[in-house]
Amino acid sequence: MKKYLTGILAGALALTAASGAMAADALTLQLKWVTQAQFAGYLVAEAKGFYDEENLDVTILPGGPNIAPEQVIAGGGADVIVTWMAAGMAARESGVPLVNIAQPYKRSGLMMICPLETGIKTVADFPGHTLGVWFFGNEYPFFAWMNKEGIPTDGSAGGVNVLQQSFDVQPMIQGQADCISVMTYNEFGQALEAGYTPDNLTIFNYTEMGNDLLEDGLYVLEDSLKDPAKVDAYTRFVKASMKGWQYAMDNPEEAAQIVVDSDETGGATYDLQFYMVGEVSKLVDPFDPALDMATYERTVKALLDQGIIKAEPSGAYTTVVTDALK
Repeated sequence: MKKYLTGILAGALALTAASGAMAADALTLQLKWVTQAQFAGYLVAEAKGFYDEENLDVTILPGGPNIAPEQVIAGGGADVIVTWMAAGMAARESGVPLVNIAQPYKRSGLMMICPLETGIKTVADFPGHTLGVWFFGNEYPFFAWMNKEGIPTDGSAGGVNVLQQSFDVQPMIQGQADCISVMTYNEFGQALEAGYTPDNLTIFNYTEMGNDLLEDGLYVLEDSLKDPAKVDAYTRFVKASMKGWQYAMDNPEEAAQIVVDSDETGGATYDLQFYMVGEVSKLVDPFDPALDMATYERTVKALLDQGIIKAEPSGAYTTVVTDALK
C-alpha cells in the first residue's frame, strides 16, 4: 500500500510539473482603437489559434477615445501595446520607458481631405482655413507637417485654425472644418459612403508627401526586456501575429467576419471591415515586422524639429525580437 501511495504521489507530482511546463504564457495586448480591421492580424491570430500554437494565452483589449495605450501599460494593464511612434516617443520622454519591438505597419494611412468647394488645392491655400485634427497622440504628424511648411497653427495671420476633430467625418459634412483628418482604411471610406469621391476632394496623403511618421508599432516596457522568458514570449507573439496578418490578407472575407465577431459592442459592420482589410493590406508587410531605420530616423527628426521630443531618443527600439524571427 505504501508503495502504491508513493507511486500515486509521484505520478501526481509529475503530472503537476508537466502541466506547469505546458502552461501557456499570458500576454495582454492593448489596442490603440476600437475593435476593427486596423488590428486584423491580432484578432485573426487569436481566432485561428495561432497564439495557442505558440503556447500563448493572449488577451486583446479594445481601445477607444478615452483610452491611452501608453497609460494602460504604464499602469500595468497590458504587456504589449499598439501605438503610433510619435505618441510612444513622447510618452518615453515623459517617463514611460516604451520600446518598439516590431513594426508591422510600414506605411502611414493618414491623409487630410478637403472638399473642392473650399478652394483648397495646395498646402499654400491652407492659411485662413480651419483644419480638423485628432488629438490624444494623433496630432503629432500634423503639427510636424505644418512646422515643415512654416504654417502657424495658432490661428494667427497667415496660419490655420485647428479644430480638435471627432473620430469621424462629421466636421466636414457639417461644415465645422474645411479639411479633416482621415485614415485611408477608415474615415476615408466613410467619406466615400457619404457621397464624396476622389474627384471632388483635394487629398493630402502623408506618405506621398514624405511626411509619414510610423504608425501602429508594437511596444513594451523597457524593464521587461531584461527577462529572457518575456523576450521569448514577445518573439512568439510577434511570430503568431504576423501569421495572423498574412492570413487576413489572404482571406479578407473571413478576416472581416472575424473582426465583426470579435467586436463585443456590435458596432463593427462587415462591409466597412472588408473595405478596411483591403486598405490595411497596403500598409502592412506580413513577412517583415522589423523597423525600417530610414522611416524611424525621419520620424525622430520630425518630432525633434517640432519640439514634440526634446532630445534624440536612446533605447527607443530593439531588434532582439525581430532578429530572432529571421
